[in-house]
Amino acid sequence: MRLTKAYFLIVLVLLIDQFSKIFVKTNFILGEEVEVFSWFKILFIENEGMAWGTQIPGEYGKLFLTLFRLVAVSAIGYWLWKAEQNNGSNYLLVAIALIFAGALGNIIDSVFYGVLFNDSHHQLATLNNPNPYGTWFHGKVVDMFYFPIWQGTLPSWLPVWGGKPFTFFNAIFNVADFAISTGVGILIFFNKKAFGEKHYWAN
Repeated sequence: MRLTKAYFLIVLVLLIDQFSKIFVKTNFILGEEVEVFSWFKILFIENEGMAWGTQIPGEYGKLFLTLFRLVAVSAIGYWLWKAEQNNGSNYLLVAIALIFAGALGNIIDSVFYGVLFNDSHHQLATLNNPNPYGTWFHGKVVDMFYFPIWQGTLPSWLPVWGGKPFTFFNAIFNVADFAISTGVGILIFFNKKAFGEKHYWAN
């Protein structure tokens, strides 16, 4: 797999990711939910921090996180280039390309969305609004895919969690998150095919 194909995959993931985010952002009010199936819903939320809603406290926490993401995605881009230069396997190149595309997709939200959209509280946001909700590097990441495959109360005999309500799967994510998870999954489950005998990123 050459870099041109990897670039095509990256662009494709970015287009799908940004289209879905902009569509949800401009057609859903924050917290609005549409049930596709009983186990699959579109639920619009915004994530101000890292995965699972983790946040860095302090005035400059969000800025630090966005700058860290920019450094990380630059390193991933270099890893992709280096892997191709060292004739890395297609498994490795696809995995890195997916991780790169996902990371870049969420960075776009963090860098630009704060100045492109107004807020989504009790109203539909509009693109290029003269009253944006934030500033550069302080945008919120748009999430929307929710798969509550099973919801119920756990058996009382279970330690700690017994008798408490539980939802599987409870995470809400976007296309970029899915791309990152898929890329990491390829590296984990197809480790030998991805890396073979050599560690391409270390050469």
